[in-house]
Amino acid sequence: MYGKIKEHLQNELKSIEEAGLFKRERVIVSPQDATIVLADGKEVLNFCANNYLGLSSHPLLIKAAEDALKTHGFGMSSVRFICGTADMHKELEQKIATFFGTEDTLLYAACFDANGGIFEPLFSEADAIISDSLNHASIIDGVRLCKAQRFRYANADMADLEVQLQNARDCRFKVIVTDGVFSMDGNVAPVDKICQLADQYDALVMVDECHSAGVVGKTGRGVTELYNIRGKVDIITGTLGKAFGGAIGGFTTGRREIIEMLRQRSRPYLFSNSLPPMITQAGIAMFDMMAETSALQDKLHENTDYFRTEIMKAGFTIKPSASAIVAIMLYDARLSQEFAAQLLEEGIYVIGFYYPVVPKGEARIRVQLSAAHSREHLDRALSAFVKVGKALKVIR
Repeated sequence: MYGKIKEHLQNELKSIEEAGLFKRERVIVSPQDATIVLADGKEVLNFCANNYLGLSSHPLLIKAAEDALKTHGFGMSSVRFICGTADMHKELEQKIATFFGTEDTLLYAACFDANGGIFEPLFSEADAIISDSLNHASIIDGVRLCKAQRFRYANADMADLEVQLQNARDCRFKVIVTDGVFSMDGNVAPVDKICQLADQYDALVMVDECHSAGVVGKTGRGVTELYNIRGKVDIITGTLGKAFGGAIGGFTTGRREIIEMLRQRSRPYLFSNSLPPMITQAGIAMFDMMAETSALQDKLHENTDYFRTEIMKAGFTIKPSASAIVAIMLYDARLSQEFAAQLLEEGIYVIGFYYPVVPKGEARIRVQLSAAHSREHLDRALSAFVKVGKALKVIR
């Protein structure tokens, strides 16, 4: 039975490899940090993790996880509404709501689940979902699971968004959906302007804060802090797997009635095991730390400003960004793979991105800064970029 499709898959994989675009996973044998060790024993500087605040191996979070193992065990072995809700789940949900200035929160196994489970319980054929063209795949998949009418506007283009709102004028409910920070380009969505249009056209606003929470805004409270619009966004989704500790776990936070309806009908919530105690307790410790100090955000912003300034001085072209993502444009897919390979030889761990992850002709190296990076780390990376850039004739 498997013969024909096996041959087809073998040919497809061969063509990917011959094009120089085969994705090979690099194996890490150390904790996630600014410096990591690969399976071959090589120590490298990591500039492509979502470890924005350097919390992935933070002693405070590790201690909280260890304590939770002792008091609550390894796993809940159930979904939330049967017998999978622990006291710490409710505590973490409240801390997330407090952090973002919202009314209530719902935890998921991952933000992919949060985005996948949000639309179908809330919207029907009578409604409209108006989505940014560069929204994350999880949002796209969530929209596909819903029967609402679909409209799409060009990335961060407010004129096009207004056109789509006008096209959806006859729909019962309308929701504008956007990433807070777009992960491939690093640009921040103009959520303040989106909220203005939402008010004008009687629409809800939903923001995916996966790459913006903990990162943008003076204290890392995301785009609503950045634009001084706390409380105006109806739905926020996010993850504990990036800036907030780097493990796993997602959430939806927002208006009380919306969260309660998701608690009743969101399928990924109803039919997935609840978060393990160690992840949950580490999340509580992280939000407690965020409430006490913004030192990590300050360090991240300092590192990002320095790296962005110096990489442009060196002659590289980067995407405009106000986040911790710096997209260094190479445009050619094969070049992006060669560039990343040579950087690894120089002790700098980055990944080249190309179609279909980014549009054709838009290949790049995506650098992600972290509060864990020292100035020495940044300077070593910059020197390596200049060396490889000159060798490959990307810069002079």
